[in-house]
Amino acid sequence: MARRVKAVSHEDRLTLVEHLDELRSRLIVCIIVLGVALALCFWQNHLLLEIAQGPLPDDHDQLITFGVTEPFTTTLTVSAYGAIVLSLPIVLWQLYAYILPAFSETERRVILPILLLFPFLFLAGLAFAYFIVIPAALNFLLDFNDGQFNIQLRAREYYGFFSMTEIALGLIFQLPLAILAVTRLGIVSVEQLSKNRRYAYLVIAIVAAALPGVDPITMLIEMVPLLVLYELSILLARVLGRPEQSGGLAQPSPQE
Repeated sequence: MARRVKAVSHEDRLTLVEHLDELRSRLIVCIIVLGVALALCFWQNHLLLEIAQGPLPDDHDQLITFGVTEPFTTTLTVSAYGAIVLSLPIVLWQLYAYILPAFSETERRVILPILLLFPFLFLAGLAFAYFIVIPAALNFLLDFNDGQFNIQLRAREYYGFFSMTEIALGLIFQLPLAILAVTRLGIVSVEQLSKNRRYAYLVIAIVAAALPGVDPITMLIEMVPLLVLYELSILLARVLGRPEQSGGLAQPSPQE
């Protein structure tokens, strides 16, 4: 097992069976890590539920449930979302280690520093969703025509909205990594990104509309960091330069 979970080198040539065997081993590692994270999150489910209720206004902090099994299933669902967030770095590392042999040594030197930024951007996305997006969305939605409705929050729906918003913003904040990767690998140039900026803005607006939250306030709040991240990514790509400017990807010699 120790040999299977170790990343092979670029020069190694594995058969299809060996590739499948390595994939199985890495999937087993991911399942074990996810299971341990789920057990830990379920053990601390009260803490997770309290954290999730943090953005709620004081007059809506009592959530309701329907049915005998809903408290248990809702708690298990929140624990599962927490386990996904907790185990995501290890799962992504297993994915990187599996596809590592497809890249040369110079390509790995380009990609690895970019991957190291993932946890920081992911945490930034979680914090932005927790402290800005979710409170603004709740204030708008819960105050909308509140005199005409007896507004009560169902636990399952609220925790689902909270968890999906957190995970979605955490992943959306990976936009700089994607742009840096495609520019450093020479797939897309910085000039192309700048020239097609208006199309990128349209895509960002569509993505913001597809994120959790149906009100225009939430959509605008979610659009702002995406636009800023896109522009910062272009600026950072210009500073780092293209692969041939910074010694990134190796060019083949005439003999090759």
